[in-house]
Amino acid sequence: MNDHDEVTIFCDGGARGNPGPAAIGAVVTDPTTEPPTQLATVSERIGVATNNVAEYRAVIAGLQAARPYHARVMHVRADSMLVIRQLEGVWRIKQPHLRPLHAEARALLDTYAVVDLAHVPREQNVDADLLVNTALDQG
Repeated sequence: MNDHDEVTIFCDGGARGNPGPAAIGAVVTDPTTEPPTQLATVSERIGVATNNVAEYRAVIAGLQAARPYHARVMHVRADSMLVIRQLEGVWRIKQPHLRPLHAEARALLDTYAVVDLAHVPREQNVDADLLVNTALDQG
C-alpha cells in the first residue's frame, strides 16, 4: 500500500558554473515515522542549466516522485530561498524562463490539501545535496 497521510520532500539543484552542467536531487520521506522512512529518491543530470532552473526542476521531480504515495499533506524543504519564496507567492518571478517551472511546481502542489513550504539551511538538506553532487560527479 502506497498511501501515506503526509510526505516530506527534501530537494536541491545545482550547476557547476551558472549556467553549467546541472543536476537535481530529491528525497521523499514519511515524516510520521521515527526516524522518517525514505520512500523515494531522485538523482539525475539535467544538462546545462542555471542554479535556479536546477532548483525548480528538483522541486518538480520530488513532487512527481511523491505522487504514488497519495498524501494529503505535502512538506517541501529546500535550501533555495528564491524558489521557496516564489512558490509561496511572497517574491515575484522576475526571470521569464522560470515562470513555466513555477507554474508546473504550483500545479503539482495544488493537488495537496495542505502544503507546507520551508527554506532550510544547507546543513539540513545534506541528503538531497549529496544526490546532486553524485549525479554531477558521474557525468
